[in-house]
Amino acid sequence: MALLPIIVAPDPRLKVKAKPVTQVDGRIRKLLDDMVETMHAAPGIGLAAPQIGEALRMLVIDIAKDGEPSDPRKFINPEIVWASDEQMLWEEGCLSLPEQFAEVERPKEVKVRYLDETGAKKEIQATGLLAICLQHEMDHLDGVLFVDHISALRRNMILRKLVKSQKQKSEKPRKSEKAPQADKPKAAVPA
Repeated sequence: MALLPIIVAPDPRLKVKAKPVTQVDGRIRKLLDDMVETMHAAPGIGLAAPQIGEALRMLVIDIAKDGEPSDPRKFINPEIVWASDEQMLWEEGCLSLPEQFAEVERPKEVKVRYLDETGAKKEIQATGLLAICLQHEMDHLDGVLFVDHISALRRNMILRKLVKSQKQKSEKPRKSEKAPQADKPKAAVPA
C-alpha cells in the first residue's frame, strides 16, 4: 500500500465530476487500499478518489472511534436512492480544506446503492455520522465541497485562509536552503 498526496482547495481538480468505475479489478482494489491508508494517516474518516487526483466514482470511510478497531468501508459508484426529509446539522471538515470547519445541513438518513471491492451490488441504510460522511464524500464525486453548502461569505473566508496558508507554506525556505538574513530584528506580530 502507498500513501497518496491529498489535493487541497482551491485546486480545480476538486471541482471535476468523477466518472463511473467500469470494471472492478486489481488496480481499483489497490487504489481503494491506498485510499484507506492515506485516510488513516491524514487522519480522517472519509476520502473520495477526486481528493487524490483520480476522477473516479469511489470513496472510503472509516468512522470507528478512538480505541475501537478500524472498520474501513469501500464504495464504488455509490448513489443515493433515498434520503429522509428530516435534516440534521453537523460540523464538517475535510482533508482537502485542512483545519477548516463549518456547520452543514444534510438529510439525517440515506439509503445508498454501490458496488463493493469485489464488484458485488450492495445497499446500505445509513444514519447519523455515517449518513453525513457518505453524503460529504459523495459530494466530492460531483465536484462539490462542503463549503459549497454554506453562505458565500463564509465560503470565501475559508478559501482565502487556505490560499494564504498555501502561499505561506510555499514561501518557507526548504531545509536544504538557508533562510535569508534580515537587516534588522523585527518585532513579533501576534497571529
